[in-house]
Amino acid sequence: MALLLAVSGCIGGDKQTSASGASGSTSGAVTSSTATTDAATSTSTSGTGTTSAASGTTSTSGAEACDPVETFGEATSGGLPECDVWKQDCPPCEKCTPYASDGIVWDEYGCVPVVPDPKQFGEPCTVHGSPASGFDDCDKGLFCWNVNEDNVGWCIAHCVGSLSRPECDDSAICGVYGNGVPAFCLPLCDPLLPECPGDDTCLPIDDWFVCVDDASEPDAGADGDPCWSANACDPGLLCMNGESIPGCQTTGCCASFCDLEEPTTCPLKDQGAECVPYYAMGEAPPGKENVGFCGLP
Repeated sequence: MALLLAVSGCIGGDKQTSASGASGSTSGAVTSSTATTDAATSTSTSGTGTTSAASGTTSTSGAEACDPVETFGEATSGGLPECDVWKQDCPPCEKCTPYASDGIVWDEYGCVPVVPDPKQFGEPCTVHGSPASGFDDCDKGLFCWNVNEDNVGWCIAHCVGSLSRPECDDSAICGVYGNGVPAFCLPLCDPLLPECPGDDTCLPIDDWFVCVDDASEPDAGADGDPCWSANACDPGLLCMNGESIPGCQTTGCCASFCDLEEPTTCPLKDQGAECVPYYAMGEAPPGKENVGFCGLP
């Protein structure tokens, strides 16, 4: 069985391909890249700082060391100083990061200060101003992702390489928004043992499972609830074709992941739900042969 709405894929930044059996996209229209992940996984930034593609760990010693800034900084009416996120070519003590020139949707890259004792990959972070202002407390090579109503998210890493050949290390794949802003490393995950940062959820993209933002509404997203996109269900669930879910009266409904190698404990088993294969026979990627979902056999 396939997702009702899964993330479409992008090979090398231009060729479009769909996820296995997919028919739509997650909230935010992220594409993925399969650019070589076994190539060099770090890139030098200005001075001596070095950023790891997936972990985002950045050193700021030597030429990068500088006096700490006291604030996040403020955007001016003319926007932020332009920069190349792939080169991280901002002045010392600053980072190149995505921001929204209209205050709403990321569409540009600009230089902002790096705050004292910045947060590292996977750590909670805070955004100053609007959620897409670009001013956050993540280190160089990172930005604050999946920000909630309190302006709190978690630090995620930029892809490295180039837009035509984006790279992340073996623990992540590169997700790119349609306009190329932002391009970030989506951590790989196991749908049966999800350990995604923040409130993210583990969902399939092409032949991988990756951590993406949870777009489920309060008091919605449980087993059998209607859904409109792959990430509209609670973590541990995914949006499936309605005819596959017992009692579903809409195009799609939420269903729990389950392990085909273990006895099923599907929440809707009293309505006929069983642990059935997520992938068609012979189509499961290596290591994902036991991934199932709770649906009608």
